[in-house]
Amino acid sequence: MNSGVRMVTRSRSRATRIASEGCREELAPREAAAEGRESHRPVRHPRKTQKVHVAYEVANGEEGKDAEPLRVPVWEPQNWQQQLANIRIMRSKKDAPVDQLGAEQCYDASAPPKVRRYQVLLSLMLSSQTKDQVTAGAMQRLRARGLTVESILQTDDDTLGRLIYPVGFWRSKVKFIKQTSAILQQRYEGDIPASVAELVALPGVGPKMAHLAMAVAWGTVSGIAVDTHVHRITNRLRWTRKTTKTPEETRKNLEEWLPRVLWSEVNGLLVGFGQQICLPVHPRCQACLNKALCPAAQDL
Repeated sequence: MNSGVRMVTRSRSRATRIASEGCREELAPREAAAEGRESHRPVRHPRKTQKVHVAYEVANGEEGKDAEPLRVPVWEPQNWQQQLANIRIMRSKKDAPVDQLGAEQCYDASAPPKVRRYQVLLSLMLSSQTKDQVTAGAMQRLRARGLTVESILQTDDDTLGRLIYPVGFWRSKVKFIKQTSAILQQRYEGDIPASVAELVALPGVGPKMAHLAMAVAWGTVSGIAVDTHVHRITNRLRWTRKTTKTPEETRKNLEEWLPRVLWSEVNGLLVGFGQQICLPVHPRCQACLNKALCPAAQDL
């Protein structure tokens, strides 16, 4: 009995001390039993919770009390849709050099798919810094000898140079064509790669050629093909946030806002427009439907 009383006394004394010190420790099970399973736990007050507001996109047809639709501002140039509509009207006849002699027209449509794709890539490599008429002439001479990976590798450099002359930088292009053809034979079984990354890794192949090759040879829209015409015209129309210095910089600017559905159209549309009306020197602004909408026209 005395032992039991001492235990109770100690328990009560400890419980009183714990409560007075503000400790939240629970009594041990044995001590709680001695107290008749009475708990001396201090009262815990629930913490106040803070309401967190999260912005999210609302699914179609759904509404909520706390819905805060996420708005991402997208920059776009002024009047670009009207400018584009006017360019379509001016290009409706499809009678520019690019329409008749572009990469889409330079390959042999009766050749096997692998050969056609190779010819598309070769025509694009020749077209750099070269007028479409000159590129088409070089492709005709090459095709007359049977234009395949094997035939190019069997052609000596001097002969190849005479066949592609007078394309721009023809000496460098002889070297690039030979190197690229050897890579295609060794790594791709005579076909061309099916990705932009692999295409631009080939000697003499730039981003514009790669995106056009993907579109024409593989039927895949991988990006906007920007050449000197597209680069010049989009800067004149202020279709970039700021003036760009290179075609690749222009491409990145355009892809930030131009709807993807238009990516495959814009190259041929603007190239022909640049060949006929928006010329590099002395553009024909008087004949342009965008004269009143073009910022550059006001300065010319």
